[in-house]
Amino acid sequence: MPLAFESISHGTVAFGFFNIESDMLLLEHYFFFATDFCGWIAEMAEKEVALLLEARWPVFDIPVREDIGDLMGAIHGFRFSGFIGELYKRYPFPANQEDFKQNPEGQKTRQAVEALLKRYSVQKEIPVFLDAGKGVASFGEYRFERPVFQALLSYVWQGGYPRWRDEVRPAYVVRMKETVEAHPHGLFKGIHFS
Repeated sequence: MPLAFESISHGTVAFGFFNIESDMLLLEHYFFFATDFCGWIAEMAEKEVALLLEARWPVFDIPVREDIGDLMGAIHGFRFSGFIGELYKRYPFPANQEDFKQNPEGQKTRQAVEALLKRYSVQKEIPVFLDAGKGVASFGEYRFERPVFQALLSYVWQGGYPRWRDEVRPAYVVRMKETVEAHPHGLFKGIHFS
């Protein structure tokens, strides 16, 4: 489930996985796959040490809240609105609470999830900046201080809440962690994956 993270631009914002059978993440109204996110982070970590790292990430934007849907209603099976509702119709919340674990093979549903997502979203590129001089990470309109940026990466490493099933992490998540740890510069400096 997405968790609340404190931004310096918008106050408390939601970030995280929102369906255990998909590797998709959301940041408020931006949607992107964890496979891509981890790859983008690894690419930025591998760049030469610089005070400012810049990139442009392609994301799916759902600017209308009703089109995003009702996560809690979909989880509890009584309101299947918007993209999230459609996703939960296809991949419902497990009947047994103990089965609520993030699937490490969630990337296998990408084609089906992306087809649903395209009905509700607009594809766009967002600017991404990792500014070590200011200690700020920016993803489109959202800005985070270094500790929160690092907490976002740790969240993905852990498999969010409810964590990875059987503590098995996908190879793309392992690569992100190993790459970040091998290049501890800028906003990556001092990160601890727990």
